[in-house]
Amino acid sequence: MELLDTYDEFGNYLGTEDRKIVHQNALWHKTVHCWLYDQLGNVFFQIREDSKTLYTTASGHLKAGESIREGFAREIFEEIGISIEASDANLVGVVPFVMDKPMKDGSIFRDRVFANVYVDLYEGNYHDFHFDQNEVVGLVLVNAKEALHLFENEKGTIQGKVITENEIVERNIDFQEFLVNEHETALQKYGEILKKVIELTENEN
Repeated sequence: MELLDTYDEFGNYLGTEDRKIVHQNALWHKTVHCWLYDQLGNVFFQIREDSKTLYTTASGHLKAGESIREGFAREIFEEIGISIEASDANLVGVVPFVMDKPMKDGSIFRDRVFANVYVDLYEGNYHDFHFDQNEVVGLVLVNAKEALHLFENEKGTIQGKVITENEIVERNIDFQEFLVNEHETALQKYGEILKKVIELTENEN
């Protein structure tokens, strides 16, 4: 059993509940979206194992009683295998997210989430990553400014660095490779993260 803290739609704490019940009953809860970037203004997207699409560097549910920054560090370690100090991670925003998704067994997966979106500078070695192969194939590193332009155009390719357990290669990354749900755009989903990275790296440099 995985217990999650639950909230009302205004963010007021209600109590704890099993994760399965949370999604069955459409209870509001918190997740953390973890983004790493480097000093040159490049952003790490994970390659998801299930869909092979590109998404957050790491992300997941916050456990009952867990702080945002504790969850940030835990998700980064569990999914991409590095230990970080998340105390200096920068908040991008808290995004309410609602989704009702039909499942193959006929049930409805009901998601009511306050997504806590944070970015943090990574200064380590690319060879230090070790991926949870059940969730993550590897990482793609792309320039934030180029990615922002790509998402504004909603088509095209940009140069990226693909990091897996065995190799690091450069190749073109197509717009269609990025995970975007129905009723949203890539710019809506990732634009504020990229703008935050651009702001932080320009200030640091």
